[in-house]
Amino acid sequence: MKKLYILVICLIANGSIFGQENNLPQYLNYMGDNPFMITPAYAGIGSGLRIRVNGLSQWLGVKDAPDTQSFSLESRIADRFGGGLVVFNDSNGNTTQQGVKLTFASHLTLSRLNDSFFSFGFTYSYNMFRIDTDNFNGPDSSVVDNRSVNSSNFDVSFLYRFNHYSVSLNISNLLNKDDDTFANGEPLVLRRFSLFNSYIFNKFSANYELEPSILVEYFEADQRSRTDFNLKLRKRTSNGYIWAGVSYNFLNDQFLNPNSIAPIVGLKRGNLYASYGFGINTNKTQAFNVGSHMITLGFDFVRSASSARCTQKYYIFQ
Repeated sequence: MKKLYILVICLIANGSIFGQENNLPQYLNYMGDNPFMITPAYAGIGSGLRIRVNGLSQWLGVKDAPDTQSFSLESRIADRFGGGLVVFNDSNGNTTQQGVKLTFASHLTLSRLNDSFFSFGFTYSYNMFRIDTDNFNGPDSSVVDNRSVNSSNFDVSFLYRFNHYSVSLNISNLLNKDDDTFANGEPLVLRRFSLFNSYIFNKFSANYELEPSILVEYFEADQRSRTDFNLKLRKRTSNGYIWAGVSYNFLNDQFLNPNSIAPIVGLKRGNLYASYGFGINTNKTQAFNVGSHMITLGFDFVRSASSARCTQKYYIFQ
């Protein structure tokens, strides 16, 4: 009974096992000081090539719980353009998916006086999804065959920056699934909408930055929605910075009943980067696991700054 309960919670938290949403799980990933993971439209903003390797293990202590690994890089191309790549592997019980995302981004200066910029990103994604039914039990398990499907889709993203404020909108999986291939009643609409707002306060000290942010996600097929409230504090060091933060995650119809609270810490020393996050489940699954863990490692290759203001960073730590 306990295993059945955990399986149901996994499916609710991660979508239908046949969903194939072509989405890299967001949970904690974008908090690792990697704006490209928040919105692909960020690709190319900055003076170098940024590489990040991320590992996320959810609900340690639960057999076959969600586990994700990803590799990302993004870099400026010429003065006003950028490109990015994400490769990921995700497993959840008897389902697995591997995917790759390729992004091209363009940046425009709206006002040099007010540091006002607009960016647009276009992403192609390819996903390989498999469900293994060999371990299924029950009277109907014999009629369910192993399943493997490959699919492509597209995302668009928009980013607006005004001084130290930024807001981005991502629309993932623009194309519906083919109803000739998927005829078992599962959702054919995979679109996900993500809205991220952030503001960086650094006027109170030259050595500190405070960044509150909000991420809201909406899934069109079943009208699910969730929100993250985040807060990060960075402190300058002699050759980089250290930071600490916390993320409060909940379903939008359960504001006072969060899914998890996650403290996160990180540092950047020279060109090297590392961060660690620990998610504390606050729902009933906490009785069956010891939380979720995320580790991010990275390296930044510094290049000469662009002559275009729209691809220059204007706050002190990133």
